[in-house]
Amino acid sequence: MLTERQILILKSIIFLYTNYGTPIGSKTLMNEAGLSYSSATIRNEMVRLEVLGFIEKTHSSSGRIPSIKGYRFYVDHLLHPIEVQQKDLITIKKSFSNEYHQLDEIVIQSAELLSQLTSYTAISLGPELKDSRLTGFRLVPLTENKVMVILVTDKGHVENQMFSLPKTIQPKDLEKMVTIFNERLVGHTLIEVFKKLETEIPALINKYAKSAVGISSALDTFILQAGRDQIHVGGRMNMLDYSNGMNVEKFKLIYSLMEDQHDLAHLLTPPQSGIEVKIGQELDDERFEGFSLITASYNVVGYGTGMIALLGPTSMPYSKMISLVDVFRNELSKKVIDYYHSMED
Repeated sequence: MLTERQILILKSIIFLYTNYGTPIGSKTLMNEAGLSYSSATIRNEMVRLEVLGFIEKTHSSSGRIPSIKGYRFYVDHLLHPIEVQQKDLITIKKSFSNEYHQLDEIVIQSAELLSQLTSYTAISLGPELKDSRLTGFRLVPLTENKVMVILVTDKGHVENQMFSLPKTIQPKDLEKMVTIFNERLVGHTLIEVFKKLETEIPALINKYAKSAVGISSALDTFILQAGRDQIHVGGRMNMLDYSNGMNVEKFKLIYSLMEDQHDLAHLLTPPQSGIEVKIGQELDDERFEGFSLITASYNVVGYGTGMIALLGPTSMPYSKMISLVDVFRNELSKKVIDYYHSMED
Protein backbone atom coordinates (compact mmCIF):
# COMPACT_ATOMS: atom_id res chain seq x y z
CA MET A 1 0.00 0.00 0.00
CA LEU A 2 1.38 3.41 -0.93
CA THR A 3 1.73 6.19 1.61
CA GLU A 4 -0.01 9.53 1.09
CA ARG A 5 3.32 11.10 0.17
CA GLN A 6 4.09 8.41 -2.40
CA ILE A 7 0.62 8.77 -3.89
CA LEU A 8 1.06 12.53 -4.20
CA ILE A 9 4.47 12.13 -5.85
CA LEU A 10 3.18 9.44 -8.25
CA LYS A 11 0.17 11.58 -9.14
CA SER A 12 2.45 14.57 -9.77
CA ILE A 13 4.82 12.53 -11.96
CA ILE A 14 1.92 11.29 -14.09
CA PHE A 15 0.39 14.77 -14.38
CA LEU A 16 3.68 16.37 -15.41
CA TYR A 17 4.70 13.56 -17.76
CA THR A 18 1.35 13.51 -19.57
CA ASN A 19 1.59 17.28 -20.03
CA TYR A 20 5.28 17.66 -20.93
CA GLY A 21 6.19 14.26 -22.34
CA THR A 22 9.67 14.25 -20.77
CA PRO A 23 11.02 12.19 -17.83
CA ILE A 24 10.42 13.82 -14.47
CA GLY A 25 13.12 14.45 -11.87
CA SER A 26 13.00 15.63 -8.26
CA LYS A 27 13.78 19.25 -9.18
CA THR A 28 10.91 19.34 -11.67
CA LEU A 29 8.58 17.96 -9.00
CA MET A 30 9.66 20.66 -6.56
CA ASN A 31 9.41 23.52 -9.06
CA GLU A 32 6.40 22.48 -11.16
CA ALA A 33 4.24 20.45 -8.76
CA GLY A 34 4.82 22.67 -5.75
CA LEU A 35 5.65 19.77 -3.44
CA SER A 36 6.74 20.91 0.01
CA TYR A 37 9.20 18.06 0.54
CA SER A 38 12.97 18.36 0.23
CA SER A 39 14.72 17.22 -2.92
CA ALA A 40 16.32 14.36 -0.98
CA THR A 41 12.96 13.18 0.37
CA ILE A 42 11.43 13.24 -3.11
CA ARG A 43 14.38 11.30 -4.55
CA ASN A 44 14.09 8.65 -1.82
CA GLU A 45 10.35 8.25 -2.42
CA MET A 46 10.96 8.00 -6.17
CA VAL A 47 13.42 5.16 -5.52
CA ARG A 48 10.74 3.36 -3.47
CA LEU A 49 8.14 3.91 -6.20
CA GLU A 50 10.59 2.50 -8.75
CA VAL A 51 11.30 -0.57 -6.60
CA LEU A 52 7.54 -1.11 -6.26
CA GLY A 53 7.16 -0.90 -10.05
CA PHE A 54 5.07 2.28 -10.28
CA ILE A 55 7.69 4.34 -12.13
CA GLU A 56 10.71 3.43 -14.25
CA LYS A 57 13.97 4.93 -15.44
CA THR A 58 14.64 5.68 -19.10
CA HIS A 59 18.04 5.13 -20.69
CA SER A 60 18.32 8.70 -21.96
CA SER A 61 17.49 10.67 -18.81
CA SER A 62 17.99 10.73 -15.06
CA GLY A 63 14.27 11.39 -14.64
CA ARG A 64 11.50 8.82 -14.24
CA ILE A 65 8.35 8.01 -16.19
CA PRO A 66 5.19 6.18 -15.09
CA SER A 67 5.11 2.41 -15.68
CA ILE A 68 2.06 0.49 -16.87
CA LYS A 69 1.47 -0.45 -13.23
CA GLY A 70 1.68 3.21 -12.26
CA TYR A 71 -0.83 4.26 -14.90
CA ARG A 72 -3.16 1.44 -13.87
CA PHE A 73 -3.06 2.50 -10.22
CA TYR A 74 -3.67 6.10 -11.24
CA VAL A 75 -6.67 5.28 -13.45
CA ASP A 76 -8.22 2.93 -10.88
CA HIS A 77 -7.65 4.94 -7.70
CA LEU A 78 -6.49 8.51 -8.28
CA LEU A 79 -8.17 9.78 -11.42
CA HIS A 80 -10.81 12.49 -11.14
CA PRO A 81 -12.72 13.51 -14.29
CA ILE A 82 -12.35 17.16 -15.26
CA GLU A 83 -14.90 19.44 -16.86
CA VAL A 84 -14.87 19.37 -20.66
CA GLN A 85 -13.85 22.68 -22.21
CA GLN A 86 -16.79 24.76 -23.41
CA LYS A 87 -15.37 25.06 -26.94
CA ASP A 88 -15.19 21.26 -27.26
CA LEU A 89 -18.74 20.88 -25.98
CA ILE A 90 -19.98 23.46 -28.51
CA THR A 91 -18.12 21.67 -31.32
CA ILE A 92 -19.70 18.32 -30.40
CA LYS A 93 -23.23 19.69 -30.13
CA LYS A 94 -22.87 21.69 -33.35
CA SER A 95 -21.62 18.68 -35.29
CA PHE A 96 -24.40 16.42 -34.04
CA SER A 97 -27.00 19.09 -34.87
CA ASN A 98 -26.44 18.37 -38.58
CA GLU A 99 -29.03 16.34 -40.47
CA TYR A 100 -28.07 12.75 -41.24
CA HIS A 101 -29.86 10.42 -43.65
CA GLN A 102 -28.22 7.14 -42.68
CA LEU A 103 -27.01 5.71 -39.40
CA ASP A 104 -23.60 5.04 -40.91
CA GLU A 105 -23.17 8.77 -41.53
CA ILE A 106 -23.51 9.42 -37.79
CA VAL A 107 -21.12 6.61 -36.89
CA ILE A 108 -18.52 7.79 -39.42
CA GLN A 109 -18.82 11.43 -38.34
CA SER A 110 -18.49 10.49 -34.67
CA ALA A 111 -15.15 8.75 -35.29
CA GLU A 112 -13.84 11.68 -37.34
CA LEU A 113 -15.01 14.27 -34.81
CA LEU A 114 -13.56 12.52 -31.76
CA SER A 115 -10.21 12.08 -33.52
CA GLN A 116 -10.14 15.79 -34.39
CA LEU A 117 -10.96 16.84 -30.83
CA THR A 118 -8.26 14.65 -29.28
CA SER A 119 -5.62 14.34 -32.05
CA TYR A 120 -5.71 10.58 -31.35
CA THR A 121 -7.28 7.69 -33.27
CA ALA A 122 -11.02 7.19 -32.70
CA ILE A 123 -13.08 4.07 -33.40
CA SER A 124 -16.87 4.11 -33.62
CA LEU A 125 -19.34 1.22 -33.70
CA GLY A 126 -23.05 1.73 -34.27
CA PRO A 127 -25.82 -0.07 -32.35
CA GLU A 128 -26.11 -3.78 -33.07
CA LEU A 129 -28.36 -4.56 -36.00
CA LYS A 130 -28.83 -8.30 -35.63
CA ASP A 131 -32.13 -7.98 -33.76
CA SER A 132 -33.53 -5.73 -36.49
CA ARG A 133 -36.09 -7.03 -38.96
CA LEU A 134 -35.70 -6.77 -42.70
CA THR A 135 -38.74 -4.73 -43.74
CA GLY A 136 -37.85 -3.84 -47.29
CA PHE A 137 -36.02 -5.41 -50.22
CA ARG A 138 -36.13 -3.58 -53.54
CA LEU A 139 -34.33 -4.05 -56.81
CA VAL A 140 -34.35 -0.89 -58.94
CA PRO A 141 -33.24 -1.10 -62.63
CA LEU A 142 -30.70 1.60 -63.53
CA THR A 143 -29.58 0.54 -66.99
CA GLU A 144 -30.00 -2.54 -69.14
CA ASN A 145 -27.42 -4.45 -67.11
CA LYS A 146 -27.21 -2.56 -63.81
CA VAL A 147 -29.55 -2.54 -60.81
CA MET A 148 -29.62 -0.85 -57.40
CA VAL A 149 -30.47 -3.09 -54.46
CA ILE A 150 -31.99 -1.36 -51.41
CA LEU A 151 -32.41 -2.94 -47.96
CA VAL A 152 -34.42 -1.37 -45.13
CA THR A 153 -34.79 -2.56 -41.52
CA ASP A 154 -37.47 -1.74 -38.97
CA LYS A 155 -34.85 0.30 -37.07
CA GLY A 156 -34.49 2.69 -39.99
CA HIS A 157 -31.17 1.30 -41.22
CA VAL A 158 -30.85 1.62 -45.00
CA GLU A 159 -28.21 -0.05 -47.17
CA ASN A 160 -27.90 0.20 -50.93
CA GLN A 161 -25.46 -1.08 -53.51
CA MET A 162 -25.24 -1.20 -57.29
CA PHE A 163 -24.83 -4.55 -59.06
CA SER A 164 -23.98 -5.51 -62.62
CA LEU A 165 -26.23 -8.23 -64.02
CA PRO A 166 -24.64 -11.18 -65.83
CA LYS A 167 -25.53 -11.36 -69.52
CA THR A 168 -26.85 -14.88 -69.08
CA ILE A 169 -29.57 -13.95 -66.57
CA GLN A 170 -33.17 -14.40 -67.70
CA PRO A 171 -35.61 -11.56 -66.78
CA LYS A 172 -38.14 -14.07 -65.43
CA ASP A 173 -35.47 -15.60 -63.17
CA LEU A 174 -34.54 -12.16 -61.85
CA GLU A 175 -38.20 -11.50 -61.00
CA LYS A 176 -38.50 -14.92 -59.37
CA MET A 177 -35.37 -14.26 -57.29
CA VAL A 178 -36.83 -10.96 -56.01
CA THR A 179 -40.07 -12.76 -55.17
CA ILE A 180 -38.18 -15.46 -53.24
CA PHE A 181 -36.22 -12.84 -51.30
CA ASN A 182 -39.38 -10.91 -50.41
CA GLU A 183 -41.41 -13.97 -49.46
CA ARG A 184 -38.68 -15.75 -47.50
CA LEU A 185 -36.65 -12.91 -45.96
CA VAL A 186 -38.74 -9.77 -45.48
CA GLY A 187 -40.32 -9.63 -42.03
CA HIS A 188 -37.65 -11.80 -40.41
CA THR A 189 -34.89 -10.71 -38.01
CA LEU A 190 -31.45 -10.35 -39.54
CA ILE A 191 -30.28 -13.38 -37.57
CA GLU A 192 -33.04 -15.43 -39.23
CA VAL A 193 -32.19 -13.86 -42.59
CA PHE A 194 -28.53 -14.91 -42.23
CA LYS A 195 -29.55 -18.51 -41.53
CA LYS A 196 -31.93 -18.60 -44.50
CA LEU A 197 -29.25 -17.18 -46.81
CA GLU A 198 -26.93 -20.01 -45.80
CA THR A 199 -29.53 -22.79 -46.02
CA GLU A 200 -32.81 -22.62 -47.93
CA ILE A 201 -32.33 -19.58 -50.22
CA PRO A 202 -29.49 -21.02 -52.38
CA ALA A 203 -31.50 -24.21 -52.95
CA LEU A 204 -34.63 -22.25 -53.93
CA ILE A 205 -32.73 -20.01 -56.35
CA ASN A 206 -31.01 -23.00 -57.91
CA LYS A 207 -34.38 -24.73 -58.36
CA TYR A 208 -36.64 -21.88 -59.52
CA ALA A 209 -34.29 -19.19 -60.88
CA LYS A 210 -31.18 -21.01 -62.06
CA SER A 211 -29.78 -18.23 -64.25
CA ALA A 212 -29.88 -15.87 -61.24
CA VAL A 213 -27.56 -18.01 -59.10
CA GLY A 214 -24.58 -15.68 -59.67
CA ILE A 215 -26.33 -12.42 -58.76
CA SER A 216 -28.13 -14.17 -55.89
CA SER A 217 -24.80 -15.19 -54.39
CA ALA A 218 -23.55 -11.58 -54.64
CA LEU A 219 -26.74 -10.35 -52.96
CA ASP A 220 -26.29 -12.89 -50.17
CA THR A 221 -22.85 -11.44 -49.44
CA PHE A 222 -24.23 -7.89 -49.55
CA ILE A 223 -27.06 -8.65 -47.11
CA LEU A 224 -24.76 -10.52 -44.73
CA GLN A 225 -22.28 -7.63 -44.75
CA ALA A 226 -25.03 -5.03 -44.30
CA GLY A 227 -26.21 -6.74 -41.13
CA ARG A 228 -22.82 -6.99 -39.52
CA ASP A 229 -21.55 -4.39 -37.10
CA GLN A 230 -19.82 -1.67 -39.11
CA ILE A 231 -16.77 -0.16 -37.45
CA HIS A 232 -15.35 3.17 -38.55
CA VAL A 233 -11.95 4.65 -37.72
CA GLY A 234 -11.04 8.32 -37.65
CA GLY A 235 -7.55 9.80 -37.41
CA ARG A 236 -5.45 6.79 -38.45
CA MET A 237 -2.54 9.05 -39.38
CA ASN A 238 -2.63 10.65 -35.92
CA MET A 239 -0.73 7.57 -34.75
CA LEU A 240 2.39 9.06 -36.33
CA ASP A 241 2.22 11.91 -33.82
CA TYR A 242 2.25 9.72 -30.71
CA SER A 243 4.00 6.53 -31.79
CA ASN A 244 7.21 7.36 -29.85
CA GLY A 245 9.69 6.41 -32.55
CA MET A 246 7.72 3.39 -33.78
CA ASN A 247 9.48 1.75 -36.72
CA VAL A 248 7.87 1.78 -40.15
CA GLU A 249 7.00 -1.92 -40.17
CA LYS A 250 5.16 -1.75 -36.85
CA PHE A 251 3.27 1.33 -38.00
CA LYS A 252 2.20 -0.50 -41.17
CA LEU A 253 0.97 -3.45 -39.09
CA ILE A 254 -1.15 -1.26 -36.82
CA TYR A 255 -2.41 0.84 -39.72
CA SER A 256 -3.53 -2.28 -41.60
CA LEU A 257 -5.23 -3.58 -38.44
CA MET A 258 -7.25 -0.36 -38.39
CA GLU A 259 -8.70 -1.34 -41.77
CA ASP A 260 -9.63 -4.90 -40.77
CA GLN A 261 -13.17 -5.21 -39.38
CA HIS A 262 -12.43 -8.58 -37.77
CA ASP A 263 -9.32 -7.37 -35.93
CA LEU A 264 -11.08 -4.20 -34.81
CA ALA A 265 -14.03 -6.19 -33.51
CA HIS A 266 -11.58 -8.30 -31.48
CA LEU A 267 -9.94 -5.14 -30.11
CA LEU A 268 -13.27 -3.55 -29.17
CA THR A 269 -14.56 -5.74 -26.36
CA PRO A 270 -17.66 -4.24 -24.71
CA PRO A 271 -16.75 -2.47 -21.44
CA GLN A 272 -18.14 -4.09 -18.29
CA SER A 273 -18.99 -0.65 -16.97
CA GLY A 274 -19.80 2.47 -18.98
CA ILE A 275 -16.15 3.37 -19.64
CA GLU A 276 -13.10 1.10 -19.56
CA VAL A 277 -9.39 1.84 -19.93
CA LYS A 278 -6.90 -0.76 -21.18
CA ILE A 279 -3.22 0.12 -20.94
CA GLY A 280 -0.35 -1.38 -22.95
CA GLN A 281 -0.12 -5.14 -22.42
CA GLU A 282 -3.74 -5.24 -21.24
CA LEU A 283 -4.71 -4.97 -24.92
CA ASP A 284 -3.32 -8.52 -25.39
CA ASP A 285 -1.51 -7.53 -28.58
CA GLU A 286 2.21 -6.76 -28.66
CA ARG A 287 1.63 -4.36 -31.54
CA PHE A 288 -0.05 -2.01 -29.06
CA GLU A 289 2.83 -1.74 -26.62
CA GLY A 290 2.93 1.92 -25.64
CA PHE A 291 -0.76 2.47 -26.43
CA SER A 292 -3.88 2.83 -24.30
CA LEU A 293 -7.50 2.30 -25.33
CA ILE A 294 -10.46 4.06 -23.74
CA THR A 295 -13.69 2.24 -24.63
CA ALA A 296 -17.17 3.55 -23.85
CA SER A 297 -20.57 2.05 -24.57
CA TYR A 298 -23.63 4.15 -25.36
CA ASN A 299 -27.15 2.88 -24.96
CA VAL A 300 -29.80 3.58 -27.60
CA VAL A 301 -32.97 2.58 -25.75
CA GLY A 302 -34.97 0.12 -27.83
CA TYR A 303 -32.31 -0.19 -30.51
CA GLY A 304 -29.22 -1.70 -28.91
CA THR A 305 -25.82 -0.60 -27.68
CA GLY A 306 -22.99 1.03 -29.62
CA MET A 307 -19.38 1.73 -28.73
CA ILE A 308 -16.90 4.56 -29.11
CA ALA A 309 -13.18 4.13 -28.43
CA LEU A 310 -10.07 6.27 -28.31
CA LEU A 311 -6.61 4.86 -29.07
CA GLY A 312 -3.68 6.95 -27.91
CA PRO A 313 -0.33 6.80 -26.11
CA THR A 314 -0.07 5.42 -22.58
CA SER A 315 1.00 8.95 -21.64
CA MET A 316 -2.35 10.47 -22.65
CA PRO A 317 -4.01 12.87 -20.16
CA TYR A 318 -6.53 10.32 -18.84
CA SER A 319 -8.72 12.70 -16.82
CA LYS A 320 -9.28 14.97 -19.81
CA MET A 321 -9.79 12.16 -22.33
CA ILE A 322 -12.15 10.09 -20.17
CA SER A 323 -14.27 13.17 -19.46
CA LEU A 324 -14.38 14.02 -23.16
CA VAL A 325 -15.31 10.46 -24.17
CA ASP A 326 -18.06 10.42 -21.52
CA VAL A 327 -19.64 13.64 -22.79
CA PHE A 328 -19.18 12.49 -26.37
CA ARG A 329 -20.95 9.14 -25.89
CA ASN A 330 -23.94 10.85 -24.26
CA GLU A 331 -24.30 13.30 -27.16
CA LEU A 332 -23.84 10.46 -29.66
CA SER A 333 -26.55 8.44 -27.94
CA LYS A 334 -28.97 11.39 -28.16
CA LYS A 335 -28.22 11.85 -31.86
CA VAL A 336 -28.75 8.19 -32.72
CA ILE A 337 -32.04 8.14 -30.78
CA ASP A 338 -33.16 11.29 -32.63
CA TYR A 339 -32.27 9.62 -35.92
CA TYR A 340 -34.36 6.53 -35.17
CA HIS A 341 -37.30 8.67 -34.02
CA SER A 342 -37.14 10.71 -37.24
CA MET A 343 -37.28 7.48 -39.26
CA GLU A 344 -40.47 6.50 -37.43
CA ASP A 345 -42.27 9.81 -38.08
